[in-house]
Amino acid sequence: MTKRELVIRVANKLGLTQSEVAKVVETTFESISQALAEGKRWELRDFGVFEVKTRASRIGRNPRTGDQVPVPERRVVTFRPGKKMKEAVAGGPKEERAEAPQAASEPSSYSPGHSPSPAPPNPDSSSPSSNF
Repeated sequence: MTKRELVIRVANKLGLTQSEVAKVVETTFESISQALAEGKRWELRDFGVFEVKTRASRIGRNPRTGDQVPVPERRVVTFRPGKKMKEAVAGGPKEERAEAPQAASEPSSYSPGHSPSPAPPNPDSSSPSSNF
């Protein structure tokens, strides 16, 4: 799901305009990013925890030449899913499973704001009406 799809889904569900929801979503992501850049932990109960961890420096290997290369220490963002997130991904309790088909009711080729492309014309066809 893209940020745009999230905005559309939330706007439709709450009856707000997409611009209002886009501001909220963008501000939320900025707040999360800023907190993580400061080295803080960001937690949403039952959803998950974002944390910054430091990867130790190590000796790596160049796959082309096989030479040993020093890999410096670096900070990375990690995510640990919460209980409800794990249950939802794994199939969840029976109450949540009953709701799952409703969420998947959109066709797999659905893309908000995009209409399906028409089929390209058949170069072997002799009459223009055979493309339809």
